[in-house]
Amino acid sequence: MSDVLTVLLPIRTQSELNLREHWSKRAKRTKGQRDSAKYALMVALNGKRLAGPLTITITRIALRHLDDDNCAGAQKHIRDGIADALGIDDGDPRLTWEYEQEKGAPGEYAVRVEIQRREA
Repeated sequence: MSDVLTVLLPIRTQSELNLREHWSKRAKRTKGQRDSAKYALMVALNGKRLAGPLTITITRIALRHLDDDNCAGAQKHIRDGIADALGIDDGDPRLTWEYEQEKGAPGEYAVRVEIQRREA
């Protein structure tokens, strides 16, 4: 792995804290986001395992910004998929999670994942 591994996911995330929808629709979206993040990262890793402490930055790209707690909540399924691909529980102390946002053009939605090794 170079200094930073970057993966761009064409996924539209949204705040789920106030979202009202049928449970089956939510479950389908959750699984789709988690699986997309997992498989995209597995392809990028190409069979390699990452060791050591990592800083993982998840950047939401969308027209509207969310407040901090909604931004983190909107990225939960992406985070779970990344942890699945790494084979590490997302609460493991070797992983530090950071959340950012960028304003995209109208109709532009994506999530950028950057993984960087950090000193212990």
